Amino acid sequence: MKQIATIILFILSLRADAQIAAYKAQDVMNRVSNTDTFYVVNFWATWCGPCIKELPEFTKISKQFAGKPVKILLVSLDFKEAYPKKIAAFVQKKKLEHEVVWLNETNANDFIPKIDDRWQGSIPATLLYYKHNEYTNFFEGMVTASQLQLLIEKQLALQ
Repeated sequence: MKQIATIILFILSLRADAQIAAYKAQDVMNRVSNTDTFYVVNFWATWCGPCIKELPEFTKISKQFAGKPVKILLVSLDFKEAYPKKIAAFVQKKKLEHEVVWLNETNANDFIPKIDDRWQGSIPATLLYYKHNEYTNFFEGMVTASQLQLLIEKQLALQ
């Protein structure tokens, strides 16, 4: 019985690994360029305390805007050694419901300008992007669901 449980856990971990795609910065921006969806893109890492503390705020936003064109994309900036197993294990342990991808670029001077010129490089960092209204906003440091809610509601009202 113990062997069956081990095999099931192994299969589930493989499936979780497969769900975390490796993206370049341009892939992230292409992913969020859908004109009918407001994207909240959070840059975080499993080793970043403030990032981990902030993650529940994105679940709150997701619940507040259920049924609306709002999506959360969590972009891991973990080191190469963490991809995909450590990131997948973290996602499972924290029961993250949002799409998680791993940024596989390491030169911040190359990838940061592709995301947002206002980014100084610290995490957590959050990009709000709504191509429909040509709206973009960027925050370094922790954000709260209530801060984001006001900005998202304003943009959705302009549709």
